[in-house]
Amino acid sequence: MYAFGLLALVGLLAGAMNAAAGGGTFVSMPALIYAGVPSVSANMTSTVALFPGAFASAYAFRKDFRPFGDASPKVLLVISLIGGAAGALLLINTSTRAFDDIVPWLLLFGAVAFAFGRQIGDWLRARVRLGKPELLVVQFMLGVYGGYFGGAVGLMMLAAWTIFGARDLIAMSAARTLVVGVTNATAVIFFVALGTIYWTQALVMMVAGVAGGFLGAMIAKRIPVHRLRIGISCLNFAITAAFFWKTFG
Repeated sequence: MYAFGLLALVGLLAGAMNAAAGGGTFVSMPALIYAGVPSVSANMTSTVALFPGAFASAYAFRKDFRPFGDASPKVLLVISLIGGAAGALLLINTSTRAFDDIVPWLLLFGAVAFAFGRQIGDWLRARVRLGKPELLVVQFMLGVYGGYFGGAVGLMMLAAWTIFGARDLIAMSAARTLVVGVTNATAVIFFVALGTIYWTQALVMMVAGVAGGFLGAMIAKRIPVHRLRIGISCLNFAITAAFFWKTFG
């Protein structure tokens, strides 16, 4: 009972984090591993549990959808669908033992991208001029990462879109919730078909994640994003350090 209560709280927090600034995977997957779910199944179960929350956030942002940058949201959705499927297939073919060794590095990569993605994007934008073809390639790669792991992928998308000339932050935030949701939904189809989802844990976290996703979108409109990002970044790095200690300590 304690474990399910923890998963519900974590699902609420993860859904709110994803809606407000991203990074929900950093708390949902470790919580599932702590609850006894093997790492690969924990990653899959986390994806299944959190993807409805992204659509709850998209609904909360429904009045803010509009075109931005060089590629339409519809094109980004299609590319992300294909990338998400490729990432899901890659995860399915990764052994639990190999994934255990990869997880700390995925967490570190996601934590750095979450904390410094905007600065990295500004640095690249000042030095690189790229067009629509390059944007579609980058979006595909982000889709693969989202289907495989997904930590901080929403923030990576915002940074990438900014590099390619998008400036409307509200429109990008709205698109981010939908594109990430669609990417995860594609991965979910493969994970469910594989049959390795821990459904009881997933459903507990899913219900809480939907509530958190809607509330997080409301919070994001009222609290400065940079404050949320600082707090979430500290949590991300703490969890990453714990996994490095557990795996290599």
